[in-house]
Amino acid sequence: MKSRFLFSHKYKPLGWILFLVGIILGVILTLNEFEFPKWEMSVFPLFSEEKGFLTSNPIFQWSNNNIADELASILLIIGGILVSFSKTKDEDEYISKIRMESLIWATYVNYIVLILTILFVFDLSFLNVMIYNMFTILLFFIMRFHYVLYKTKKSTSYEE
Repeated sequence: MKSRFLFSHKYKPLGWILFLVGIILGVILTLNEFEFPKWEMSVFPLFSEEKGFLTSNPIFQWSNNNIADELASILLIIGGILVSFSKTKDEDEYISKIRMESLIWATYVNYIVLILTILFVFDLSFLNVMIYNMFTILLFFIMRFHYVLYKTKKSTSYEE
């Protein structure tokens, strides 16, 4: 089976590096209440609400913003996509099946978590959970896909 939408295997190590740097930067930001590191840069917001306690950048006007959280998010997303959707060294139909089943499983788990969050988490805590929820589908997929691959390889090596 030809996998048209997968990246070459050579992008997987780059994906892991970007993903891990994004996680580390995200943890540093979370532990420092998004105040450190302070990487100010001019930004041009395309969308913004009226001035409020979370809003400081007016729409369609250049203003300064700490871009550390945006950088962490982009590193996590690009790294997660490269790790998730780069071919394995020995990509075949069985691995494609594991990939598809893991993606479906991750989608179900992610939306179950989201439904539980909607029902039981409120106010600003809900916003925090939603921020993490942007990355959990990739995280759930990566964990399950690699766990199933590990179990499969372990069982085949045990049989040999």
